[in-house]
Amino acid sequence: MTFARDRYGVAIVGAGIVGLFTAYHLRRAGAGPVVVVDRGFLSAGGSGRNGGGVRQQWETRATIRLAKESVAAYRRFGTEFGYNIWFRQGGYLFLADTAAALARLRTVHDVVRSEGLGSRLLGPEEVGRHVAGIAPGAVVGGAYLATDGTLYPFPAVWGLYETVRALGAEVVLGADATGVIVRDGRVAGLATSAGTITTPTIVNAAGGWSGEFSRRAGLDVPNVASRHEILATEPLKPFLDPMVVRPSDGLYFSQTMRGEIVGGVTVPHAPGTARGVPSSPRFLTAMARALVDLLPRLRDVGILRAWTGFYDDTPDGFPVLGEDPRLPGFVHANGFGGHGFMLAPAASRRAAATILGERPDLDPAEFGPARFAAGPGARAVEGLQLG
Repeated sequence: MTFARDRYGVAIVGAGIVGLFTAYHLRRAGAGPVVVVDRGFLSAGGSGRNGGGVRQQWETRATIRLAKESVAAYRRFGTEFGYNIWFRQGGYLFLADTAAALARLRTVHDVVRSEGLGSRLLGPEEVGRHVAGIAPGAVVGGAYLATDGTLYPFPAVWGLYETVRALGAEVVLGADATGVIVRDGRVAGLATSAGTITTPTIVNAAGGWSGEFSRRAGLDVPNVASRHEILATEPLKPFLDPMVVRPSDGLYFSQTMRGEIVGGVTVPHAPGTARGVPSSPRFLTAMARALVDLLPRLRDVGILRAWTGFYDDTPDGFPVLGEDPRLPGFVHANGFGGHGFMLAPAASRRAAATILGERPDLDPAEFGPARFAAGPGARAVEGLQLG
């Protein structure tokens, strides 16, 4: 594809859920012209490769508040955009397999409750009522929040894509953002494989490639792309309502409305995007063992498919939101780990507000791009980066 014009008010790099939501907020506010650029096809990145989980159980108040706003946004998505994303609030159940893990969940539970959410601590028998067939002794307890849930990522991306185009934003797919044009110390344009455009504002919403793109702009950022794998089984008779997460090994899974079990488990890979997104036999073995050890009833279930995507990790587990003071006009909307879909509605609204000149309501010490300049220190850390 090519660009319809040579000058834009805002250029957004990344046509995933964060980039498209940012374009939506900007166009709703009358900002423009806006163009969204993506190196691949729609849903080629993390927005088309995730498990669809949306939760409000986090370790820090700041993340919980973004998540609460995002859940409310997804609840009204069908009315607002005309696309059914099948948002099903079947809850999230965090499992503890040791006393130390349960103590951590108790701390999370207390913070979540203090933010007005109905988190519940469960004993092993109560966990068993939510997830039938758990192996004896596999859990010592859990934490459950009924208003968490799952959605189908694809109609959410498609709905936003159609809406932002109807609002006048341009979306150019198959165009790699290769660099930033800088003039007088600030953003002046965007270079892409489809040509160079003039713009005073660039939003980096490139997901797993955001660190790479920031570095192309001459910025030293700590974002690291990490490869994570996921699979889907053959359909089963429905037996599971919540998304199940075990923090000790990163296991997570849910059952779709068609009956498949969809989930993953943490298997270390070398950082970076250079090796692409192939699936590995090591993941299939680890995931099969984790599922069967927890739920023996799944021993004979067949795996239909497996795929891979990138997390966009930061050292403290918080996303990076806001204008970079080292390069005026360069706005970050990245660093979400594997949780861009969960936080996109609320986080993208803040990214758009920055561009519109509105006063931010996020603590820059937690979310701002300048927070890493001082090096490691006594600042908040969001450690519940899984599932």
